[in-house]
Amino acid sequence: MRILHILDHSIPLHSGYTFRTEALLREQRACGWETLHLTSPKQGPTAEVVENVDGLTFYRTPAPPAGMVGINEWRQIKATYKNLIELAARHRPDILHAHSPVLNAIPALWVGQKLGIPVVYEVRAFWEDAAVDHGTTTAGSLRYRLTQRIETEIMRRVAHVFTICEGLRQDIVGRGIAAERVTVIPNGVDIKNFQLSGKADPALRHQLGLDEATVIGFVGSFYAYEGLDLLLDAVPRLLGQFPALRVLLVGGGPQEENLKAQAAKLGVADKVVFTGRVPHGEVSRYYDQIDLLAYPRHSMRLTELVTPLKPLEAMAQGRVFVASDVGGHHELIRDGETGRLFQAGSVEALVSVVSDMLEHRGRWRAMGKAGRHFVEKERNWKRSVAAYAPVYAHFAGAKIKR
Repeated sequence: MRILHILDHSIPLHSGYTFRTEALLREQRACGWETLHLTSPKQGPTAEVVENVDGLTFYRTPAPPAGMVGINEWRQIKATYKNLIELAARHRPDILHAHSPVLNAIPALWVGQKLGIPVVYEVRAFWEDAAVDHGTTTAGSLRYRLTQRIETEIMRRVAHVFTICEGLRQDIVGRGIAAERVTVIPNGVDIKNFQLSGKADPALRHQLGLDEATVIGFVGSFYAYEGLDLLLDAVPRLLGQFPALRVLLVGGGPQEENLKAQAAKLGVADKVVFTGRVPHGEVSRYYDQIDLLAYPRHSMRLTELVTPLKPLEAMAQGRVFVASDVGGHHELIRDGETGRLFQAGSVEALVSVVSDMLEHRGRWRAMGKAGRHFVEKERNWKRSVAAYAPVYAHFAGAKIKR
């Protein structure tokens, strides 16, 4: 069985999108399936048009000349189509598997129709909702509604729709897509890649200025929807109860400068440590510096519908965390058992739950064990990837090894 995946971007770039992709591809190969991988112009400049990254080969699509909104997206679609049809004609895959955004599904559908190859589409988030968070459109705008209509039409035309969580599945079915044509492939973790949390490296702790500190932290990309501004708003109040408190923010992204300015305005710049992006192999050392992780996502369509990877990774390491009660977190977290939830958008609720956690550390060990057990039994990639098999087999007309 040969599957050609059409992706927005991939490793060596670091994001929840690329980590999910890498895990899916490796598990599919473990099933005995052959996978091919094409990335869109969104990958950005690369040294080679065919690039091998950690044993996976990616065919890259050069970025077309930039244009205004609408023209730019059209050029990306055409560039992806040109690369895809050459690759598909040469390798004749059994399935074309397009991953969101819809800019990848459109050329996949064109190629599938031209070459007679079934096309499946995996929705990880809706392009229009991501655009709202990035500030390139507003909810309900003409562009938003047009994008939503295109996305829905593509889902009607493909052979099958995959998605990552129940919230997205319900939204897709609500658009008129038959429930039997939608399959959830939930986010998971590869337990072998996550060791239980270890002791903090004292040299790194001293380097970061965290000696004798109680550390609340976040590791990931600094997008507006992550709610890190809410975490900073909570810091002055928490310092009144816990003077040794420090916040460790590991990573970077569009909101980094805004967050630094906010910390300065609140008068807590000396209590918040920004590390910048760190090498992937070093991330666990920074995780080990954090006593309590925080995932304070704001409530919006994107976060209400989409489940993130970070809480699962935290559970895989037996770590404890607090998280806002958005829909995406509700699907993953059992409040009081595998983590703690608080009212999204409320500084008071965040302060209250963090205070309670810090004052009752005796609960942490049981919570960490429960989280680890949850991902071991229910949220592993082998279990998730198995759900592809019957759909692939049906549309490719072949028996797939499970």
